[in-house]
Amino acid sequence: MRHSSFFSIAFTAFLLITTAIPRLAGQQRDPLTLQKALEMAEQRNLDLLAARQRRALTPARLQIAKQRPNPTLSFSASRDTPHQGLAFEQPLEFRFQRQRRIEQATEEGGLTELEIAALAWQVRCNVRQAYYAVAQARAESALQARMQGLAERLRDIAKERFEAGAVAQVEVFRAEAEVAKAQAELLLARESQKIALSQLNALLNQPAATTWELAGSPEDMLPPVSLEAAIQRAYDLNPDLKHLAQERKVEQSRLGVLKAERYPAPSVGFGTDFNAPDEFRLGGRGQLSLVLPLFTRNQGEIAESLVNQRVLESRITAAKRATAGAVERAHLQLMALEMQVDIYRQKLLPAVRQLETLAEGSYRAGKSDILFVLDAQRNVQEVEHNYLNTLAAQQNAYVSLEQAVGGTLQ
Repeated sequence: MRHSSFFSIAFTAFLLITTAIPRLAGQQRDPLTLQKALEMAEQRNLDLLAARQRRALTPARLQIAKQRPNPTLSFSASRDTPHQGLAFEQPLEFRFQRQRRIEQATEEGGLTELEIAALAWQVRCNVRQAYYAVAQARAESALQARMQGLAERLRDIAKERFEAGAVAQVEVFRAEAEVAKAQAELLLARESQKIALSQLNALLNQPAATTWELAGSPEDMLPPVSLEAAIQRAYDLNPDLKHLAQERKVEQSRLGVLKAERYPAPSVGFGTDFNAPDEFRLGGRGQLSLVLPLFTRNQGEIAESLVNQRVLESRITAAKRATAGAVERAHLQLMALEMQVDIYRQKLLPAVRQLETLAEGSYRAGKSDILFVLDAQRNVQEVEHNYLNTLAAQQNAYVSLEQAVGGTLQ
């Protein structure tokens, strides 16, 4: 009984393992969503990782700004009395002068953070474009595969009619030529798909041959966008505007440093003289020195900083208008493409597909020649190809609008 129960348990375990292995082998990773692709780029993109190394500059600049002046130790020897002397001198600075330097270094660190954020946003936009480029390339390959199927079906009809003596053999040759053309276009579409996939993998820092099953498609619906809301978000998020505003803060902090440096900082020294025959062997001395700001008080540097601030104010005003114009243009282009997509979906695609079906049925019934069917198939291919191109242009227009805004539109 023990042996039989043991063998039954072993046999049951064997069945479970053998049934689980194919199931595990058939498992595939989840489809790649756009959000997941963006997260992967955020973590793995090499350009972004390299840019983030610049963050180490901020604590280094703060350390430089916090440095205090070094003291001076001097020794003198002469034939005059006293023959030797030893002195120690320490330059001093006011607390507010050091604080102004720290503020400037902090604002420069903020400029670095903005530059990294701008690059991260550009990488995000590039990933979105590459993601939908792969989706569009795969849709194009699927279209060419469908067109090859139509061409093969027409060839089979032509052969049947030729064997029945209803048409000449030249129609079979024409149909076979269309099949060969469709096969060549399908191969070209698949190569274009590999190129688009390679570009996406480069942004995600993945091997070029990595394949992904995409959860998205070129027909993904885009959220509605209000022009007024997009312009307002651009004023708040646009990287160029934020960079100019931070440059203004850096220049203001630099002006604070220049004004603080106008106050002369004293230097305090003390030491001793020794070996003065007939007078003393060892005698102390002290000194206080101060640079008199009679000729140079940072007048030129301060004037330059004030001019730079006025220039930055003008650049900010011009950049706001340019940003609003870019958002308006991108929004209008997106609206026009959305209308074009609706026309394709509601009118053009149903019409050419129905015409192709009717033409094929008419040819099968012997009521039309093969040229009529070929023309209908080419119309289907052209309209569907233009439809896919319009979808891709719509996705790119959405990316252009987000780039002009400088952030997500939702």
